[in-house]
Amino acid sequence: MSTAAAISLRSVSKHFGDVVAVADVSLDINDGEFLTLLGPSGSGKTTVLRMIAGFELPSSGEILLNGSDVSNEPAFKRDVNTVFQDYALFPHMTVAENVVYGMRVRKVDKTERTQRRDEALRMVRLTQLAERMPAQLSGGQRQRVALARAIVNRPKVLLLDEPLGALDLKLREEMQTELKALQRTLNITFVYVTHDQGEALSMSDRIAVFNGGRLEQVGSPRDLYERPATAFVAGFVGVANLFDETTSQRLFGRSAVHTLRPERVRVLRAGSSEGHAARVVDSQYLGAEIRLTCRLEAGGNVVASVPSAQARIASRDEQVALAWDSSAVFEVSGSR
Repeated sequence: MSTAAAISLRSVSKHFGDVVAVADVSLDINDGEFLTLLGPSGSGKTTVLRMIAGFELPSSGEILLNGSDVSNEPAFKRDVNTVFQDYALFPHMTVAENVVYGMRVRKVDKTERTQRRDEALRMVRLTQLAERMPAQLSGGQRQRVALARAIVNRPKVLLLDEPLGALDLKLREEMQTELKALQRTLNITFVYVTHDQGEALSMSDRIAVFNGGRLEQVGSPRDLYERPATAFVAGFVGVANLFDETTSQRLFGRSAVHTLRPERVRVLRAGSSEGHAARVVDSQYLGAEIRLTCRLEAGGNVVASVPSAQARIASRDEQVALAWDSSAVFEVSGSR
């Protein structure tokens, strides 16, 4: 992956009337990077993607593609392709015809069209289905057709707007693996929009977290999970214990908002020489782990994740002690 910026957003904002959808966002996306725009509905992530694509123009700021200002350029003049959640396939065309459609519009030579089509179908493992109609395909197969149609144009940037949102969990997980492998093979920039934290963590080189139209934090999946910068990121990316100033002062001796991941909490026998006295108030079996919600004797709840295979797991209403290493606790900005 190159360190040069394939996409640069410089103080980009977007207003719809009095509504501020995106507020002063600056972000560099590296050439060959898999970057995910992550956030809840209404956070501004999809609007950012649409501005990169040219479907929306910024109210202020600049958008650069490979160093050229395209802020006011229409979508068809930008060297990007977009894959949508609803696939947007032509129902009256075969798989092969859908894939070559864009090249026919661009008047690409027939021999080259055929070569590119076959290469794209091979990459997404659909060669044997080239003559089928979209209605004869599964959801995962239709999504792969949409990918083939996008990559056949050899764009410098591929934009993906929640492309796996309509698929069931198992197929979604399979497609996550396929997408990341495809991106590595093509070595082009992927900008991926999702509200699914697990999806973002599993595929991305970096993640940009949005909230209320603003960029909260940008970093690697590990950075965001293990060292969240804000209370929002800590709570949105995975499960986290968030402690307000009063509780933090009591537990850590510092009056600020702090975060602690459940898997970093040790559940010990009551009366242990270390830890804080607590009572288990809820227990959730989640397969590989059991999530315990514990009420501290000093006040406040702490969630702990315990491996299901652990020999002894505390039960509901049992008295326990909770402990953690100081290195597992991070101060974050924002309110709990």
